[in-house]
Amino acid sequence: MEIHLSGSRPTRRAPADSFTGTVLQDPIITAAAPARLVCNRVSFEPGARTAWHTHPLGQTLYVISGVGRIQAKGGPIHEIKAGDVVWIPPGEKHWHGGSPTNAMTHLAMQEAIDGSAVTWMEHVTDAEYSAKVG
Repeated sequence: MEIHLSGSRPTRRAPADSFTGTVLQDPIITAAAPARLVCNRVSFEPGARTAWHTHPLGQTLYVISGVGRIQAKGGPIHEIKAGDVVWIPPGEKHWHGGSPTNAMTHLAMQEAIDGSAVTWMEHVTDAEYSAKVG
């Protein structure tokens, strides 16, 4: 058993090569093999977002607070709010982040294969991000 006391792992700023804007990550768990779970608490300021990316075994998002946006490649932009749960299937190219005027925090849960839980791609353009919801 491992216990990580509150405050024992520092908040980190998400890397600019995978995120646009100010995004803070708090690690929750990166389980050791044979377990594969990776979970982070991710906070997006208004307008902040991930780059396009995929997950080999899918991803579940649980929105803790605020209002955000999410989109699968080729699909509509959806607004997500506190209490919403989003399942992204394995290999689905997508992005998520805060809305233009609201911050959003979610838990991001995914499993890793051979230590990899995500494949990062190109940044979401301002035009893609600013498209109409729905």
